[in-house]
Amino acid sequence: MREAFTRESDDSLLSIEIEIDAGMHKDDSPWLFSVFIKYDGLDDSSESYEEFLETKESLIIGIEYEDKANYLGTRIVDGWSEFYFCASSAKDLNTMVTAMLKDTGYAYESNIIKDKKWNFYETQLFPTPLELAHIQSAKIIFLLEEEGDDLNSVRTVEHYLSFETPTAKNRFINTLALDGFSFKDEIDTEEFQHAVALIKEHAVTHDEVKKVVEELFEAVGKEGGFYEGWSTTLVLKED
Repeated sequence: MREAFTRESDDSLLSIEIEIDAGMHKDDSPWLFSVFIKYDGLDDSSESYEEFLETKESLIIGIEYEDKANYLGTRIVDGWSEFYFCASSAKDLNTMVTAMLKDTGYAYESNIIKDKKWNFYETQLFPTPLELAHIQSAKIIFLLEEEGDDLNSVRTVEHYLSFETPTAKNRFINTLALDGFSFKDEIDTEEFQHAVALIKEHAVTHDEVKKVVEELFEAVGKEGGFYEGWSTTLVLKED
């Protein structure tokens, strides 16, 4: 499954697409294969954008169809779209990409290195826990928008936190000092043990949710806990 997110790095914003389930290939794919295409894939309004997407998908499908490598993800950096694959062998990959891209008109380059521990995928592509929380938030907001939600409308939002031990959970509840948050309930299921639900009144725009999630993420992290997500009710736009 592919997920897309942005990451702040060295005062710049990276756009990343990641194949979340690629780790299944880790044991038998010690090679990291990269293909850089000179195209800034961020502007989806450009007339050439659809053509670029066709080239991208053709490249991925072609490489995977030949069973030479598996797609890991894409980064867009400084006007280049960087595609990454894992491979069991370095043989023929550069030759294959040349055959695919030589007549496209794009400037490109490819490279393959040994990365047996998958350091690049795990540190440069895979989302951090906070980035995963933002990805999940974006999905919820998208679904709310699809149902006609007025994202700017302030409503009660539940946020879920879990802890390693009951002691850590109780300490967090008893010392809760987050502005606007209040304790709602304890949760104890197979998925979320030693968990709690907090509530706060706020809008569910991307910026507002990002701010609230990051505040909670930092607070629960100090107790060794985890931010598990949020939910809310639908507030329809007025006609």
